Amino acid sequence: MNTVGRLSTRIRQIWSWICEREPVVLLSLFLVTAGVWGFIFTADHVLEGDTEAFDTWAVRAMRRSDDPATPIGPAWLHEIGRDATAFGGVAGLTFFTLVAAGFLYLNGKRAMVWLLLASTGGGLVLSSLLKEWFNRPRPEIVPHLSYVYTSSFPSGHSMLSAVVYLTLGSLLAASVTQRRLKAYILFVAILLTVLVGVSRVYLGVHYPTDVLAGWMAGLAWSLLVWLIARWLQSGGRVQQEPANPTARAN
Repeated sequence: MNTVGRLSTRIRQIWSWICEREPVVLLSLFLVTAGVWGFIFTADHVLEGDTEAFDTWAVRAMRRSDDPATPIGPAWLHEIGRDATAFGGVAGLTFFTLVAAGFLYLNGKRAMVWLLLASTGGGLVLSSLLKEWFNRPRPEIVPHLSYVYTSSFPSGHSMLSAVVYLTLGSLLAASVTQRRLKAYILFVAILLTVLVGVSRVYLGVHYPTDVLAGWMAGLAWSLLVWLIARWLQSGGRVQQEPANPTARAN
């Protein structure tokens, strides 16, 4: 069979697998498509300058009217903003990725470890390429309260937080059987992603459209990885979830 024939066969196999899946897989495919479309839509309006008024207003609204160098809220909220943004930094994301990789390895999900590392590494490369391509300047209307050295669109902290935490959430949720644990893991992953993104605007280093685009790109990437994991599980290429009907009912 030639290359075209093998590719055609593989596409038919993937499509057949998709059609046989439960609604959650179809919903994930929809969200991947929506995330990609939303990113393109946002990027187009940013490039056209349509979001400039909203972006400027949102960043300025996060600062005191009489002192643009001071964020709104009490002093403890300023500290929380800096702490939250650290969860989306290189050190924080690397730490959580290695912790999750160790958990999956010790839990016998060794193929998932490689999938996790490929996902996070691929997300980092994609984020860097997008930043280089759009090359949007950082906000200059307020003083920055966090050190920055790259361009603004999309927000790397927001995108990589979505990539890492949502990927970790989906893979770790797949490694447990209790539905309550699955829901809890995914809730924490989403909460961390949201907090990191909001903190970037709060610290004056990103426009809200940077964060929104980062979330959408990260969501699409992480869901794509989850779909790949499900497909590999269905073919027995990675470990299946343990069967435990009693635990599933909890």
